[in-house]
Amino acid sequence: MHGIVGWGSYVPRFRIKVEDIAGQWGADAAAFKRGLLLEEKTVPGLDEDTITISVAAARYAIARAGIDPKDIGCCYIGSESHPYAVKPSGTVVIDAIGAGPDCHVADFEFACKAGAEAMYVAYSHVKSGEMKYGLGIGADTSQGAPGDALEYTASAGGSAFIMGADNVAAEIVHTYSFTSDTPDFWRREGEFYPRHAGRFTGDPAYFHHVGSATNGILERSGMKPEDFRFAVFHMPNGKFPLRAGKKAGFTREQMEQGWVVNLMGNTYSGSSPTGLASCLDVAKPGDNILVTSFGSGAGSDSFIIRCTDRVTEIQDKAPKVRDQLAKGRIHLDYGKYVAYRGKIRMNQL
Repeated sequence: MHGIVGWGSYVPRFRIKVEDIAGQWGADAAAFKRGLLLEEKTVPGLDEDTITISVAAARYAIARAGIDPKDIGCCYIGSESHPYAVKPSGTVVIDAIGAGPDCHVADFEFACKAGAEAMYVAYSHVKSGEMKYGLGIGADTSQGAPGDALEYTASAGGSAFIMGADNVAAEIVHTYSFTSDTPDFWRREGEFYPRHAGRFTGDPAYFHHVGSATNGILERSGMKPEDFRFAVFHMPNGKFPLRAGKKAGFTREQMEQGWVVNLMGNTYSGSSPTGLASCLDVAKPGDNILVTSFGSGAGSDSFIIRCTDRVTEIQDKAPKVRDQLAKGRIHLDYGKYVAYRGKIRMNQL
């Protein structure tokens, strides 16, 4: 048996409400809330970035796994917002968590599915017998240009998963990937904010890839939507995952626990991983979970996960996603939000 032996998530305490962003631009806040199904989003603190989020999430995952971090054979971090263009995030993370220098490190990028692919590769190493434990992380402090639709959703947070063969809490029983060249969203070198192709992001990009990956893994596994307690789909906004899940045959009840976007926004590479973590926080032995990520460019990774008896034994050994979303929130006005995100930028002379 191979799969998740520990998981952890980190959610920043700072938030900004949809109406505060809309009010800055003279937009209809009620319309945006209805259209996005979003109340507020997380904002990274002045000293928070993909590395600090990854460290916090990884430490929580280690606490649940109950392992010596020196036994972690790889550390892969998927993100769109690595702090350095030329310097890996993972080298800082392995030092901070106490992993050994023989830990294989790599940073992953694939828009919003970089975290899922980090998990996929870490799991594959463990399954092959290459290493005892592998660490896969999805974390971001995502960017949205002032006044752009992305500004309402682009948020911060992340989740970490330790893969192994011993004391598995959630077995990964099937994987499936679907990828094509669909340029719906991009950011060129040197540009601070990403660009997107508007409505093109919907049907030909998100829904086609999420639907194809989900249908593919169900066909491969011989399972049906009613076989699952939980289903998680990448959350660029509130409406897209609910529509994708409904189209695939899943109910709102199956998606509700992992549907955290309304309270934290789109954490990009941390989106579907954090939805999965939220499900693991409350799962029971025997529960099946389906997870499908999405990354623009475009592609989706799907996982079918089955919880073991150990899942309930370790749930309370680290902070849970929904507890972090509910407690200790500090709301910022738009001025402080702009300062925290460095959105006031002076032209270089």
